[in-house]
Amino acid sequence: MKIWLDGGLQEPDEARVSVLDHGLTVGDGVFETLKAVDGRPFALTRHLDRLARSARGLGLPEPDLDEVRRACAAVTEANPMPLGRLRITYTGGLSPLGSDRGDAGQTLVVALGETGRRPDSTAVVTVPWTRNERGALTGLKTTSYAENVVALAHAHQRGATEALFANTVDRLCEGTGSNVFVVLDGEIHTPPVASGCLAGITRALAVEWTGAKETDLPFDVLARADEIFLTSTLRDIQAVHRVDDRELVPGPVTAKAMRLFDERAADDLDP
Repeated sequence: MKIWLDGGLQEPDEARVSVLDHGLTVGDGVFETLKAVDGRPFALTRHLDRLARSARGLGLPEPDLDEVRRACAAVTEANPMPLGRLRITYTGGLSPLGSDRGDAGQTLVVALGETGRRPDSTAVVTVPWTRNERGALTGLKTTSYAENVVALAHAHQRGATEALFANTVDRLCEGTGSNVFVVLDGEIHTPPVASGCLAGITRALAVEWTGAKETDLPFDVLARADEIFLTSTLRDIQAVHRVDDRELVPGPVTAKAMRLFDERAADDLDP
């Protein structure tokens, strides 16, 4: 495997980031995860736009997106595989210990790992913790991910692959690394970004391609929705067959959305 680090490809055992990098010491960084199909990243333009928005929101200088594109191309070419997880990480770089940033410049890492297609359906659980829809990092895809690590471990302990959060006012928000959609009386709904959820790339495409409505939803909608599905870069659209102890049968609306997404995504790798 070859990894891009600060200007060029390196061998994994030679690629080194300082232990004083602000991304390590305080989680001061942003990232994107893309699906790479036969060496071609999916929705790269949308992901780079969000990377730049997240950097601005965190107060970091915007990354050189031309360099990021070159890095993605170099990494996918150097690591051929049918389906990969392409990870772009951009941090505050070498800094003093503490929250103040240094002036040594930012760190850019691009890496690729092989993955497989997800199952058509999955189990999820709800968690007792909340998303803060008014927080400083709300809507930004940052490397401050420990909250998600804890919630996802909670899900795995209960035989699920994802954990779903309410926000501080008990409205449906999102998963640790996914957006959530519900079907009510044949119509598809998903929480608005005002709920505190990340504006997911796959979420946006699913809304555009299926006509889903952005709706402020109570958290207990999960107990009565006819169908539920998740969206994310590596899940695409994935049906939910269990929420906590509630069993669901993946239904026709979700099946149609899955087919439509697969067809549209195959037609255009950078929609």
